[in-house]
Amino acid sequence: MYLADSRARTSAQGAARSPAGRRRAALAPTVLALGTVSLVTDVSSEMVTAVLPLYLVTGLGLSPLGFGLLDGIYNGFSALVRLAGGHLADRGGGRHKWVAGLGYGISAVCKPLLLLAHSLTPIGIVLAADRTGKGLRTAPRDALISLSSTPGTRGRAFGVHRAMDTAGALLGPLVAFWILRATVDGYDAVFTVSFCVAVLGVLVLVLFVPGGRHDTVPARQRPTLRAALALLRRRDLRRITGCALLLGLATVGDSFVYLLLQRRLGVPDRWFALLPLGTAAAFLLLAVVLGRLADRVGRWTVFLAGHGALLLAYALLLTSWHGTGLPYLVLALHGGFYAATDGVLMAAASDCVPDALRSSGLALVQTGQALARFACSLLFGAAWTVWGDRAALAGAAVALAGCAAFCLVLRPRGEVPA
Repeated sequence: MYLADSRARTSAQGAARSPAGRRRAALAPTVLALGTVSLVTDVSSEMVTAVLPLYLVTGLGLSPLGFGLLDGIYNGFSALVRLAGGHLADRGGGRHKWVAGLGYGISAVCKPLLLLAHSLTPIGIVLAADRTGKGLRTAPRDALISLSSTPGTRGRAFGVHRAMDTAGALLGPLVAFWILRATVDGYDAVFTVSFCVAVLGVLVLVLFVPGGRHDTVPARQRPTLRAALALLRRRDLRRITGCALLLGLATVGDSFVYLLLQRRLGVPDRWFALLPLGTAAAFLLLAVVLGRLADRVGRWTVFLAGHGALLLAYALLLTSWHGTGLPYLVLALHGGFYAATDGVLMAAASDCVPDALRSSGLALVQTGQALARFACSLLFGAAWTVWGDRAALAGAAVALAGCAAFCLVLRPRGEVPA
C-alpha cells in the first residue's frame, strides 16, 4: 500500500458507515497537518506574490510583456517537474512526505535570493527554482490528502485543506502591507521575513506530517513511468486533463487581474498589496462549502460553474462601471472561481486514478493546467503590450467562454455524485 498515514486511511474507511465517520474523514490528521503546513507556507509565498507585480513593474521598470514572461515562469515552470515529483513519490513506495518536503525546502531557499536579483534574467532563474519546489511538492501533497479520504468525502477534504491554505494567503498580503509601511527598505524586509516563515513551514511538515511506509513495498511492484503515462488511456482522466488544459489557456494570471483593477480604479501603490485579500477571503469562505457541494451534486458541475464566475469577473472589468462595489464583486468572483475549481479538480481526478499511481495521476492533470496557464500569461502579456489591456482581456473572455462550452460537452461521463 502506498498510503503514508495508515491511521488516516482507517478513519477514511469508516466514513461510509456513519455521518460522524464522514466528518472525521474530512478532518483526518494528515489533512489537518498538511493544511497547517500550507497555511504557514502560503503566508510566506503570498507575501512575495502580493508585492512582486509592483516590485517588477514599478520598482524595476519591466514592461507588461516582460512581466508576462516572469508571471508565466512563476506559474508555469512547475509543470516541468510536477510529473517528476509525482512519479518519485509513487516510485518510492509512499515517500510522498519526503518528496513534498524537498519541494518546500527549495522554495524556502529561493526567498532570500530575490534580494540579490535586480534584472530580468536572475529574477527569472530564482522564480524558476521556486516553482521547481512547488512542482515537486504539489502532487505528493494532494495525493496524501486524497488517500486519506474516501471518494464520497474527497471534495470536503480538499475544501478543508484549501481553506487552511487560503487562510495563509489571506495573512500573507497583510503581513507584506504592514512591513512595507513599517520599514524603510520594504521589499528587502518582505523577502527576508518570507524566508523565515517558509523555514517554519518546512519544520511543521517534518515534525507533524506522518511519513510513508516505503520499506514495505518490493521494488519490483513499484510503479513505473510507463504505467504513469498509461493513465491517460483512461477516458475520464484524459477528458479531465484535456479540459484543465483548455480552460487554463483562457485563465488570466492573478497578478494581471490585480493590475487591471489598479488601473481601472487608480489604486495607490501602497494599497496594491491588499488586493489579493479579497480573492483570499472569498476562497476561504467558500472552499469547504463548495467542496461539500461537489460531493453531493457532482464535481464537474461545480468546476464549470467556477469558470462561469471567472467569466463574469472578466465581464465586470470590461464594463465602464467604476462604482465602489466593483473591486469587491470582482475579487469575490475571483475567489469563488478558485474555491470551485482548485480542490474540486483534484477530487475529480482522484476518482479516476488507482492508489498506487495517485500522485502521478494528479501530476498529469496539474501539468496540463500549469503549462496552459504559462502559455496564457505569455499571450496575455504580449496582447496587453500590443493592443492594450481591454482588448487583451476581451480576447481572454471570449476564449474562456468557448473553452467552457466545449468542456461542458467533453465532461467525464463516469463521474457520479457521492
